[in-house]
Amino acid sequence: MTLDPNILKKAESWLREPIDGKAQAEVRRMIDTDHDALVECFYKDLDFGTGGMRGIMGVGSNRINRYTLGQATQGLSNYLRKQFPNETISVAIAFDSRNNSDTLALDVAKVFAANGISVRLFESLRPTPELSFTIRHLNCHAGIVLTASHNPKEYNGYKVYWNDGGQLVPPHDKAIIEEVRNVELSQVQFSNDDAMIKRIGESVDRAYLEQVQQLSIGNAGKDELKIVFTPLHGTSVVLMEQALKLTGFKNVSLVVDQSEPDGNFPTVDSPNPEEAAALDMAVKQADREGADLVIGCDPDTDRVGIAVRDHAGNMKLLNGNQTGAVLMDYILGQLHAKGKLPSNAFSATTIVTSNLMEDIALGYGVESMRCLTGFKWIADLIRENEGAKKFIVGGEESYGYMVGDFVRDKDAISAAVMIAEAAAYAKSIGSSYLGLLDEIHKKHGFYLERLISIKKEGKAGAEAIAKMMEDLRANPPKELAERKVVELKDYQQGIIRNLVDGTEKPTGLPKSNVIQVVNENGDIATARPSGTEPKIKFYFSVKRDWTGGSSTEMETKLNGIIDRMLKDLSI
Repeated sequence: MTLDPNILKKAESWLREPIDGKAQAEVRRMIDTDHDALVECFYKDLDFGTGGMRGIMGVGSNRINRYTLGQATQGLSNYLRKQFPNETISVAIAFDSRNNSDTLALDVAKVFAANGISVRLFESLRPTPELSFTIRHLNCHAGIVLTASHNPKEYNGYKVYWNDGGQLVPPHDKAIIEEVRNVELSQVQFSNDDAMIKRIGESVDRAYLEQVQQLSIGNAGKDELKIVFTPLHGTSVVLMEQALKLTGFKNVSLVVDQSEPDGNFPTVDSPNPEEAAALDMAVKQADREGADLVIGCDPDTDRVGIAVRDHAGNMKLLNGNQTGAVLMDYILGQLHAKGKLPSNAFSATTIVTSNLMEDIALGYGVESMRCLTGFKWIADLIRENEGAKKFIVGGEESYGYMVGDFVRDKDAISAAVMIAEAAAYAKSIGSSYLGLLDEIHKKHGFYLERLISIKKEGKAGAEAIAKMMEDLRANPPKELAERKVVELKDYQQGIIRNLVDGTEKPTGLPKSNVIQVVNENGDIATARPSGTEPKIKFYFSVKRDWTGGSSTEMETKLNGIIDRMLKDLSI
């Protein structure tokens, strides 16, 4: 292949100090014998997406390594000094169970220390939501967590949080990227002085768990509920069992074979609770033990997936919208019944999340706010409304939920505690988690969603995803499920276009590469390139009144509609 001279020039810059000899040798090998690998490692620099900086571990500017993270940290240090010129700056750092997360976290800490910034580094692996909590708890100016969330084992990442405990949003995200781009590798310093690095641990754990404990609304059914919990070799093993015990759950069974933190995730193909196979061992254990609820978390403990008993007594995996709907209804409903729902309460969901959550909130007289995909935008809503409105609960379809505002990111620990509380309450009244969902569907309409992810790796994959979005933007379908498409929402252009009369109005949200088409029945199809994985995601949502029959029959009916939508989009 003909090698792009810009790629070669960038690669050759890694053949001298400060790059270590081992890394230099690997770059030389690729230059001499493996141009395909060289292109993938150097064709671009890693940027911040919806979840920060994430990529495959290895050598190169497009890989996660101590040098790319060093540049990011140097750029962040420069930005922090500009934003807080007269303050003693401090940051908190956490890391998950992934391979190299602990050593990369120390590398990052050393760069901050070299820049005179005080570091609060967790003594061992901790959940991502605890890092978000720690920033505000210790009055830090920023925070970092080394994680690639639910990505495959080859990945790692670098999530950046601001002083409000939320992930970066404009203008900070783009400004930091510019600072990072201005940093030469030779400018990155790694301090050998540990005086600026202080280890933290159990005292912060206790403070965080105290906040989780305060979320509990009731204790009905907790003694009887049987739970199986799997950490999927991740960080939730540190705090989940403690959190459940503190909130009154006595019958919690651990999936021992998945309890050891391990970056190779030996028992699963993917440590992602969105995928049924990840919870297979836990479901089988639940069947052996007669458990009511399965809880599984991704490696950094921001996502939680569950399985519950269906009406025939079999374990059934729920999707993120279904779990979130019951969670939101339970919390708002119980607070409303007890007279504890604030008059200025609000909830939040994202543009690809089921409208059912919004319907539930409005049903209790609670304002529902809608934002772009990613909990950084929900955190931004909380920050914007601090002191004027009180955030209660929010969620998104990708198995992420936030209860209360002491954490400013999705939190599988607090969410799991309240999901379990809803399941216990349901059991105490002779129902079930699915029984609560049925009642919600009867009240608000039967919603069904489906997510289709198409993986496109590398440079060619990124180009293919860009073309798919361009084609959809230029030629949206005329029909979805045999119904005329009447509305196009283009968040990249910031417009909502009525396809019947041609009128347009603004989305009211920051620009993002997302396209939604809506038919005359209100069925929605959404296309969105992932900000953290080499994928393009298609989201489908349909709603029909539940006029009779079983929930299974309704699911079958609505799945048929989604099948026709897939065909119309040639997916």
